[in-house]
Amino acid sequence: MSHARYRPPDHSKGDESTIGGYTAVHDRPAAFEGSDGYSYRVEMMVEPTGDASGIWGAFFLFVKWARVGAQSPEGHLETEYLLTAASEADALTAIGETPLTEVKLLLDRLIAQRDGNTPARTWWDAMRDEGGDDASGHGAT
Repeated sequence: MSHARYRPPDHSKGDESTIGGYTAVHDRPAAFEGSDGYSYRVEMMVEPTGDASGIWGAFFLFVKWARVGAQSPEGHLETEYLLTAASEADALTAIGETPLTEVKLLLDRLIAQRDGNTPARTWWDAMRDEGGDDASGHGAT
């Protein structure tokens, strides 16, 4: 059985306020809590666009993790191409410069689009409702 090992951040590897810098500094992908209360790991993705000139497109893939129980993926969301570049390396470098704040906004927009722009229940609301607590946090009588 392998165990995750804590690695201290190495700030010499980049600017941790960007998605690429965070990944380099912390030696792992960034993760956010989405507006729906679920955790999402963020992957920077690049692929050929299919254009005859060999252009590469870059986008984010947000992997949604199960809330309770097994630590397993439960779904995903992805952006459209956010930028294009002449090479795979250039596309990856360019998307890596996206500020973390912008990545979080993109995730929340995708969640809102998926959910039809309806307000999402937070995990604490769901837990309270399952436990029979009223809005005051006290059990129903």
